Amino acid sequence: MTHHISAMIDAHPKGTGVLDKAKLAECIAACFECAQTCTACADACLGEDMVAQLTACIRTDLDCADICAATGTILTRQTGTNSAMVSAVLKACQTACGVCAEECEQHAQMHEHCRICAEACRRCEAACAGLLASLT
Repeated sequence: MTHHISAMIDAHPKGTGVLDKAKLAECIAACFECAQTCTACADACLGEDMVAQLTACIRTDLDCADICAATGTILTRQTGTNSAMVSAVLKACQTACGVCAEECEQHAQMHEHCRICAEACRRCEAACAGLLASLT
């Protein structure tokens, strides 16, 4: 997945400005993967017999998916990048992924989809932190 992301970053006529290309590509990929995984986890939670006990997990999954998708999209846009906006969305995404990972980790031993989701969230959280650190 990162191959095409990296290729598009390299092909952009304006470059990446102050953003590290490898960290940017990794973060974009992690954001979109996490958005998909969180959406799938929420859907899987809805299919569980104990769905009523998974309400917080479903809500957290869906909120995290939306934030990750928005972050991946904003990071993809390189023309006229606003570093304050990039920093803000990275912080929000990092926070959302941490919260979602904590929620899913509570259910990980009982539900495989929650374990997988928590892993994707932790990966995205780390990718956001890495890109954010490279901005300073």
